[in-house]
Amino acid sequence: METKKKPLFIAFSSQKGGVGKSTFTALAASLLHYRLGYNVAVLDCDYPQYSLLKMRERDLKAVKENENFKRIAQKQFLSINKKAYPIEQCKAETALSEAQELLKASTIPFDVVFFDLPGTVNSTGILHTLMGMDYIFSPITADRVVVESTLSFTQALTDIIMKNGGSTIKGIHLFWNQVDRREKSDLYDLYGKFISRMGFSLMKTYITDSKRFRKESEAMERTPFRSSLLAPDKRQMTACQLDLFIQEFLRTIKL
Repeated sequence: METKKKPLFIAFSSQKGGVGKSTFTALAASLLHYRLGYNVAVLDCDYPQYSLLKMRERDLKAVKENENFKRIAQKQFLSINKKAYPIEQCKAETALSEAQELLKASTIPFDVVFFDLPGTVNSTGILHTLMGMDYIFSPITADRVVVESTLSFTQALTDIIMKNGGSTIKGIHLFWNQVDRREKSDLYDLYGKFISRMGFSLMKTYITDSKRFRKESEAMERTPFRSSLLAPDKRQMTACQLDLFIQEFLRTIKL
């Protein structure tokens, strides 16, 4: 009997709220699943918000009510003939065992399982789950509090890996999000050098600021962007460099 290959476990993780963890989980999952031909599952462990499950509910409503989205959804389904990826609600501390249950129960072999974890990593349960990831991606913004918090979080994880071993983590990668194109790049250069001196990995592609990242409801829009049911619009992706980011993301995880 053929054994299923182990999928990659990936988390967009940060200690700061509002930097884009859940947004990037949804964007990466939708791109990989609906456009790039991979099979994806998502574990929403972000108690009590469960923002990805709420996003799925909004997306189902938007597809019913928005004629553009309905047409795009039908076209997408006909071209890929594939169901929406599952989003499972779970607790952060039991996420790894629940992921194993999901893998066992599924008839489809998954390529990637994304974990959307709470912002606070002070709990041992969350640290245990993070240790079971293959890759961790941390969005950061050019804000001193965000940068310092993310670096201390990355340092703490690195220290635990070095001390305890037994982690499956192959890489922790920071990336700039919400970059204002009009801003001087001196600040980013300065932070970049500092991050490099600390020995951390910073992705080359940065994501520029866009109102579409902050929009909770897209029911009035003509094109989808942040959706758990539809791949993001290609022009919107290019406008904020998400297309380049995903290329670098795929090279990084060697998928």
